[in-house]
Amino acid sequence: MSLDLDCFKVFNAVVSCGSFGKASEQLNCAQSVVSYQIHKLEQNLGTLLFDRNAYRASLTQAGQALLSESKRLLQQYQHIQNLAQHYTQGWEPALEIVIDGALPMDPVMLALKSLAEQNIPTKIQVKVEFLGGVQKRFLSDSADLMLVKDFLASPGLIAQPLPDIDNLLVVSKDHPLAKQTNIERRVLLEQVELTVNDSSSSALDINDAHQFGGDRVFYLSGFVYKKNALLMGLGFGWMPKFLIEQELRDGSLVPVDYAQTNHYRFSPKLVQSEFKPLGKAGEKLKLLILKEFDEYLTTSN
Repeated sequence: MSLDLDCFKVFNAVVSCGSFGKASEQLNCAQSVVSYQIHKLEQNLGTLLFDRNAYRASLTQAGQALLSESKRLLQQYQHIQNLAQHYTQGWEPALEIVIDGALPMDPVMLALKSLAEQNIPTKIQVKVEFLGGVQKRFLSDSADLMLVKDFLASPGLIAQPLPDIDNLLVVSKDHPLAKQTNIERRVLLEQVELTVNDSSSSALDINDAHQFGGDRVFYLSGFVYKKNALLMGLGFGWMPKFLIEQELRDGSLVPVDYAQTNHYRFSPKLVQSEFKPLGKAGEKLKLLILKEFDEYLTTSN
């Protein structure tokens, strides 16, 4: 069976116009051409689409059943044409971004929302990793962008700074450490330290330099679990301040009065590879992320 899209276009025109004659006027062709295309389509499908016994041609049951599929076929064809046109204009088919879970997701989601409102044709995938897992995923997937707390610099990686992120050493208000002051390191080492596990199984040597390194360490798979564990009084640990603003306000989490310091800042980076130039969607997303991060962290700080 050989099907011609032009035949389906004529079929839809006849139905929408109500007659072969009006369809020929809309299509700017002779009525004989319309009749020929419909006849050819009926032959290829092996069924009659129109009942020609009446004064005005009407759809048969088969014609009615095939009409919706015909419209769907033409819509899909138009969609393919639009995609092809977009891609020739520099829009990439797909875009992948890898984010460290220690960074706020709100600015990324706002950037994606702005991009979605522009009806771009690019499919976007967002993946969340931790520590060395971010760069490992970025390299293994040949991703387009990564937002990272720290990374191993190498030739070809281009990094742009994002606003600093505050981190606090905190504990539940009911934990014994909450009642102590001027706490020494040796005291912390006696308690359970909560930390987020590096999501890479290998060898990118990116560790949390602020981990205390005692024997009693619980590794958790993300900051949601870590915050829950902190609230339960399981232990103490560092948390990005933006994730615990409410808990600090209501007093359910309190800063640990560590003798050295209970806060630090890190400077995240937005990284891309010069060996994989960004298309239109990537460039737009990069600029939107930089803008949203700047506004978000400026406001929260």
